[in-house]
Amino acid sequence: AKKKRMTIKSQILTYTAGEDGLKGYIAFDDNSESPRPGVIVVHEWWGLDDYIRTRADRLAELGYTALAIDMYGNGATADSPDEAGAMMNAVLGNMETGTSRLRAAHEVLCGQSVVDETRTAAIGYCFGGAMVLHMARIGMPLKAVVSFHGALGSFHAPKPGGIKSRILVCHGAKDSLVPESDIESFNAEMATAQANIKFESYEGALHGFTNPDATERGQSYGLPLAYDQRADEASWSEMKALFNEVF
Repeated sequence: AKKKRMTIKSQILTYTAGEDGLKGYIAFDDNSESPRPGVIVVHEWWGLDDYIRTRADRLAELGYTALAIDMYGNGATADSPDEAGAMMNAVLGNMETGTSRLRAAHEVLCGQSVVDETRTAAIGYCFGGAMVLHMARIGMPLKAVVSFHGALGSFHAPKPGGIKSRILVCHGAKDSLVPESDIESFNAEMATAQANIKFESYEGALHGFTNPDATERGQSYGLPLAYDQRADEASWSEMKALFNEVF
């Protein structure tokens, strides 16, 4: 059978959460009009940059509608770790605003004609990993969430049965930015919540292992970051397998 050619359409999508103007990026196969699963992509602490857009495009190639969301407002991105840290901490320091931005983005995704709103998921990188775990913790109606080298600390302790999503955590075994104690508390929290969770730890992988720019940034800024092709490919495969199951 001849495979239908895909035409990935991508565009900036502006939306709001309360008073805040947000600038997302949506990608999907334009050859089909039928609703399909929608996947939210939450950026690293650097903001919604080319790397995150590439991930949205790759999800579109898998047949999903991908919405890379903006957690900083107006599509802001950071040029240095200091700037990135300040932007990230502004959200983490006010998780009510953060949560409203996550909910607004999910509503926008569900409102797209090319999205089947009964089948949605979220993936996130670094800061974004923490955000998608938060979405699961507060019981958002996502089939699955996947955290890639994300922080595990909690802003909301879920009640038993409160998590609606399957959870996949892809963690670098040598990630020095996520302390062992965080992993222990996370596992305990998930056990109490009776969550369906898979925790994958990639041997030798550092923080940022999915991002090809991580090695250079790590060297430039003296941060324990590095790209790891093996862990990158393995974690993407795990995500695909999970999506095939839940969708």
